[in-house]
Amino acid sequence: MNNYLEFEEGIAQLDSQIREAEAEGNLRLANTLEEKLEKEISKVFKNLTEYQKLQLARHPGRPYALDYIRGMMEDAYELHGDRNFRDDPAIVCYIGTINGKKAVIIGEQKGRGTKNKIKRNFGMPHPEGYRKALRVARLAEKFRIPILFLVDTPGAYPGIGAEERGQSEAIAYNLYELSDLNTITVSVVIGEGGSGGALAIGVADKLAMMRYSVFSVISPEGCAAILWNDPSKQEQATKAMRITSEDLKALGLIDDVIDEPIEGAHRNKTQAILALKRYFLQSVAELEQLSDEERLQMRYEKLVSVGAFSTEEEEEEQSALSSFIDKITPDKKDGEEEQSTLSSLLDKLPSFDKKEEPKENNSKQ
Repeated sequence: MNNYLEFEEGIAQLDSQIREAEAEGNLRLANTLEEKLEKEISKVFKNLTEYQKLQLARHPGRPYALDYIRGMMEDAYELHGDRNFRDDPAIVCYIGTINGKKAVIIGEQKGRGTKNKIKRNFGMPHPEGYRKALRVARLAEKFRIPILFLVDTPGAYPGIGAEERGQSEAIAYNLYELSDLNTITVSVVIGEGGSGGALAIGVADKLAMMRYSVFSVISPEGCAAILWNDPSKQEQATKAMRITSEDLKALGLIDDVIDEPIEGAHRNKTQAILALKRYFLQSVAELEQLSDEERLQMRYEKLVSVGAFSTEEEEEEQSALSSFIDKITPDKKDGEEEQSTLSSLLDKLPSFDKKEEPKENNSKQ
């Protein structure tokens, strides 16, 4: 490990001691330290705050889309270009097999190292990236190949060139088209799911998140800057926004939380890749049991239910309103409805509809 977060200080010290013991050939001490390390990891990662989970989602050592693709897919072949403007390296598309089953993986790639980060535009796609994703998704639909979307972006690129080429239209069109795509689709947030940049490849039959990933309409820094005019209050904003996988699962906005290793995917990439692979294959097997009509209807119902909620306070208010309406609603007698209290009051009010007739002037000229 080269990158430790602030709350991983104890883990960093034990890692260093283990390496020293192994270098000295003291295996007994190394084993003792390994046991201490396991206890420290369990202690730290079972009591994470929302902000610490955000830090894990952004960890530079966390597996990116290409790590998952290379670890999951056999005979992987990359597909390039949107057939309109250019090939956007921030979105990668591969076709191949997973456990012998044909699959397409479309993911957002952040890049490691200065050169690759610039090449991948820090994982922020341009409109041609989303159009490439849609082109490949339609290709998968044509041959009835399941699709796995890997979401990991701080957001769509907000530059002038991207706006000139229709960034918002590209995102909106993807939402529209992917909602009606007639093939099995699974979308997984593997790190940072930011705003429309994540939504553009987030519409699927199943939407899941890795344990230490986040999904939000705006970054916590942006939220803090807008609400408190202070980006440094990002920790407070992270807690208020409820953007972790557990929160979104509880709110019914995602289908599942994938149990990546408790110590984080950055510390155990192999297990994280296997966990996502198992989830995808299991999801495909479940969705294959449905007919096209059933699957599309299930997807439709899930999408239109987003944002619908009720609270105990609202239910109490609704009950009180219904009781009030029952009290002021008159009963029926002999088939005729009695005049309501409100109508009676209105009838007693003076009428202003008719203008007063002018009085005749009988005075002699």
